[in-house]
Amino acid sequence: MVDVILGLQWGDEGKGKIVDYFAPIYDVVARFQGGPNAGHTLYVDGKKVVLHQIPSGIFHQHTTNIIGNGVVLDPVTLKRECDIVASFGIDVRKNLFISERTNIIVPTHRALDKASELQKGESKIGSTLKGIGPAYMDKTGRNAVRAGDLIDKHFTTQYIKLRLKHQKLLDNFHFIEDISAWEEEFFEAIEFLKTLNIVNGEYFINNKISEGKKVLAEGAQGSMLDIDFGTFPFVTSSNTISAGVCKGLGVSQKQINEVLGVTKAYCTRVGGGPFPTELEDSTGEELRKIGSEFGATTGRPRRCGWIDLVALKYACMINGVTQVVMTKADVLDSFKELNVCTAYGINGKETAEVPFQMTRVNIDPVYKSFKGWNADTTKISDAANLPANMSTYITFINEFIGAPVKYVSNGPGREQIVRL
Repeated sequence: MVDVILGLQWGDEGKGKIVDYFAPIYDVVARFQGGPNAGHTLYVDGKKVVLHQIPSGIFHQHTTNIIGNGVVLDPVTLKRECDIVASFGIDVRKNLFISERTNIIVPTHRALDKASELQKGESKIGSTLKGIGPAYMDKTGRNAVRAGDLIDKHFTTQYIKLRLKHQKLLDNFHFIEDISAWEEEFFEAIEFLKTLNIVNGEYFINNKISEGKKVLAEGAQGSMLDIDFGTFPFVTSSNTISAGVCKGLGVSQKQINEVLGVTKAYCTRVGGGPFPTELEDSTGEELRKIGSEFGATTGRPRRCGWIDLVALKYACMINGVTQVVMTKADVLDSFKELNVCTAYGINGKETAEVPFQMTRVNIDPVYKSFKGWNADTTKISDAANLPANMSTYITFINEFIGAPVKYVSNGPGREQIVRL
């Protein structure tokens, strides 16, 4: 069976720590979508590590880690990460596997991403400029270079053909930046990639399931960035929800068991796009400061606000969430009053539904207020010791979203998780 861990907001929910926490009870951890635009932050031996491509189970020696076909893979980023992982004594050649159907990000994908975003001007969507969108476009356009192609004798010809196609597009954008250094780095990383385990991913993972192995599917980004169900057009280029697991790994839907959704105790977003509960005031700045809210991939300051239960309930619904993990609850320790959004006010009417196009309507969040708990929760390990006001806050969220909060993260450490 396959359990799933994914984000329920706009990403940055702390999924890396949560996967790392659960990884010891799983035999396989698999990434099923996204690219190097997702940063999962872990703390290993007291050191901060940010993984962008490698599954978060990599630091557990017994765990097999696989990058699935739903991922777009940047060889340069992967090589850098492998070097970092190796510095902790982990041999990636033993426990990291890559599906041969995984699409490769090439240097001109990055150039196209940058050129496209520059042309949009004030309408830009806040791309991380990692080449993700163009890589997925080549996937759906049936032009992509895939991991399995790297060991084929026709790979160089295939690459040149794709580069020429991209160059015509770049000429239309009047993009003249020299990317020769990118290409040099790319081909060096390709040689490294060839030394890793490139496997027939769907057979590989289904064989593991047949052997009775426990599989954890790890999502990137968040549900509100899903290409179909997110805040379009300010979304990513893949399906970030639980349905993406099946097509991103090649497993049947009947294999999906638990779906663990991760949400912060408040809300953040990086980049452009609608954010109904955003706080552009001193409270928002305090959330950012206490929570160290800066993008793991870009370093950009995250926009901060109160938890949005309308969006959270929507995300639980479309994912079929069975358990919720609430992260960074300790960030709220010093706040005297907390708000949660329970409805959207649109054109004078209240609704509990996420609208088709958030960018076309003005949303006034309807809030319910709660008293803060004004206590240090970072050392609590037993649910019975949580402050009463904190329990009230969590219970209300449980009842509203229709999915139980089973775990509360109260600090960055691996051990700082309270099971409810």
